[in-house]
Amino acid sequence: MNKPLDTHELEAAAPQPAIPTRKRKMLFVGLAGTVALVGAAVSVYQTTVAARHVQTDNAYVDAESAQVTALTNGPVAEVRVVDTQAVNKGDVLVVLDDADRRLELQQAESALGQIERRVRGYQANNGALSGQTAAREADILRAKAELQRAQVEFDRRKPLAGTGAVSGEEVTSYKTALEAAQAAYAQAQGNLTAAQGAHAANDALISGVPLDQNPEVTAARAHVEQARVALERTVVRAPVDGVVTRRTVQVGQMVQPGTPLMTVVPVQQAYVSANFKEVQLGKVRAGQRAELKSDLYGGKVVYRGRVVGFSGGTGAAMAIVPAQNATGNWIKVVQRLPVRIAIDPQDLAAHPLKVGLSMDVDIDVSR
Repeated sequence: MNKPLDTHELEAAAPQPAIPTRKRKMLFVGLAGTVALVGAAVSVYQTTVAARHVQTDNAYVDAESAQVTALTNGPVAEVRVVDTQAVNKGDVLVVLDDADRRLELQQAESALGQIERRVRGYQANNGALSGQTAAREADILRAKAELQRAQVEFDRRKPLAGTGAVSGEEVTSYKTALEAAQAAYAQAQGNLTAAQGAHAANDALISGVPLDQNPEVTAARAHVEQARVALERTVVRAPVDGVVTRRTVQVGQMVQPGTPLMTVVPVQQAYVSANFKEVQLGKVRAGQRAELKSDLYGGKVVYRGRVVGFSGGTGAAMAIVPAQNATGNWIKVVQRLPVRIAIDPQDLAAHPLKVGLSMDVDIDVSR
């Protein structure tokens, strides 16, 4: 005998009504409309927004860091700064022992004094030698007159030597006097030549210029200036405003010209290096505006920026070990090109950044 089914069993066993065809069509139409609306929204976004902007999160804060090096040699006497310390241009960073540089300056100044005195002696001798030359010229005039007189006296008596009017002894005496006058005249000429040579040599030493333009004096003064500069360089000053980093110098260290001491990073002049994919750069131009966000402050702080320029090569090409794409096993990879973006100074002053911090960059390429 069959057991009667209860109400629940009867409902479960009853056939379910099928979804009406009209309702299914409406669902398909709604789904298609939704897809169409999403596609249209994406298309509108790509046309009105995305096409006008290029973005990247591969960007970092950078700055033109100033490396501080020693410009003269000597032991380090003082180090007045530490890493992370803010400094202004001209602040004293390091002081070297200046004992050797002071001695060199004193020696150069002493040498300059000696040379100036010597040149003044040349100038004084020049006047004396001019007087000597004039005296030698006067001696020649006297010797010439004496020679002419002796020549006349000898010529007057020589024809009379055979007549007995003049004795042979007298003729010999006047001949001797003529020869002596000739010798004196030749000596006077030699003295004049020597005096003129001495005057010319002395004049060449002073070159006819005043003391401060004399070559020996100017060379000595250059040595004094060089020694003075070397002394001033024993005090190492900050070349720019910024923050001290990578300080390696220590008190007592012996440094040579070119020895790295520390680096000063001018964070007030920081900029952003944004590495865009090459496919993003078709519309990017220098001068376009950009918005930047830092991971340090988050999205609540937006920096205003401007595209300054582009690197001369991609990161791969400028790497220490660049890729060798001609080896045969080449795989094409989308390259990135560094783009330099200047940050508005007011925004940077309000929210300071440090070199190396990550940034998000959005460039408006519609203009």
